[in-house]
Amino acid sequence: MNTENVVKHLRALWRTDRIIADIRLRHLLVGLGLRAFAALIAAFGLLMLELSAYFALVQIWSAIAAAAILGAVNFAIAAALFAIAGRAPSGRDIELANEIHDTSIEALQLEARALQAQVSGAVHHPLSTIVPVLVPLIAIIIRNLRTSSKTSASANSAEARS
Repeated sequence: MNTENVVKHLRALWRTDRIIADIRLRHLLVGLGLRAFAALIAAFGLLMLELSAYFALVQIWSAIAAAAILGAVNFAIAAALFAIAGRAPSGRDIELANEIHDTSIEALQLEARALQAQVSGAVHHPLSTIVPVLVPLIAIIIRNLRTSSKTSASANSAEARS
């Protein structure tokens, strides 16, 4: 297991999650904006259309039938606008971000399996994992002992001269 690879994969995962969230947020904001704008235009437009349609239908049918027909038409228009605003986001941005996300997850799983293999190998053969760390450590200790013995010997000889 390489910690640099784990960090790299975690960064890629974090970035792709951020990109996916950003794409979804933009889609939601655009949908919300379209719904609000559609509602505003529909309110003014339907007010005028309803007024003119009401006056036209009152001459043919009764006032109650004219109002009921206009209400049904309003519901149909509102349903069509909500269906258009609620459609799924299209584009390659979200597909690409999802692919990178999945690749990062797979790479992290591979690194976790490698770590698990290292840990299980260390449990079965503890000396094989300690020796690569122990040899350089012993060399450093011996070097420090030599330098400290040289400095103490030179300090003792300086005291003897004085």
